[in-house]
Amino acid sequence: MARHNTLGKIGEDAACSYLAAKGYAIMERNARVGHLEIDIVAMVGPRLVCAEVKTRTAGTGFSGIEGITKAKIKSLVRAADAYVKSRNLPFEVQFDILLVSANDDGEIIEIEHIPDAFYPPF
Repeated sequence: MARHNTLGKIGEDAACSYLAAKGYAIMERNARVGHLEIDIVAMVGPRLVCAEVKTRTAGTGFSGIEGITKAKIKSLVRAADAYVKSRNLPFEVQFDILLVSANDDGEIIEIEHIPDAFYPPF
């Protein structure tokens, strides 16, 4: 597995643990609907959470938020819409972002969680 894929998996593992510790019930990881993907699908209270995880090596000058572009938001909203429709789910959707920093050895240094990071564009 390429280093960036390994780092991404480490970040997603840490993000899942973090969310679970905060009371989120993890339902699915890397949920696919067609070619669209949601990193983490969880429930918190009555809301379905679709979370995007960005993992970066600390000290690079990038937090990961740079990867949350308009195109990424549009893709995540389309994926969430397709996910909800394909499963006929009656839940309100919340979009969260998790920014994970790791050192060169892949040890997690920090997790920044942005709940309700954005609302779907209309």
